[in-house]
Amino acid sequence: MEISELVASKVLDVPDFPKPGIVFKDLMPLFADGPAFAATIDAIVAEHGADSFDVVAGIEARGFVIAAAVAYATGKGVVPVRKAGKLPRATVSASYALEYGEAILEVHADAFMAGERVLVVDDVLATGGTATATMELVERAGGRVSGFSVVLELAFLDGRSRVAPRPVHALLTV
Repeated sequence: MEISELVASKVLDVPDFPKPGIVFKDLMPLFADGPAFAATIDAIVAEHGADSFDVVAGIEARGFVIAAAVAYATGKGVVPVRKAGKLPRATVSASYALEYGEAILEVHADAFMAGERVLVVDDVLATGGTATATMELVERAGGRVSGFSVVLELAFLDGRSRVAPRPVHALLTV
């Protein structure tokens, strides 16, 4: 089975979450299936190659799950990109628009060494606001984005154009 088919078979649509009119794409069944989750992580690592990055940045909250697994699989470190107010030391922050509101992301100001190559991962690419804010944070904190992967891309929201010119690697695009 192709990775896109595997991912598609494990995604559940949850209507009207987190508010009416939004169809939330729940990836928890994918994460809960050990072989499917392993195939997902292996596909992300295969796309980028373990030697193309020094550290993995995961976007809160489901991106943490993916980032930790990719980091473990490659022997790299993991850096969380958090919602505002969750990190205990000096931070760099960026605000961004979601398809259903606004938010602020933060990363520790010393999270990356100068020029460190960072693979950014998340569960879903929607409008691209979260991804763009995260990549800006990585760069402002001294890192260099070497790649960006998501499990699921919602093409109808055109987040890819917001992330451009950076390439987007998605295991499944709907």
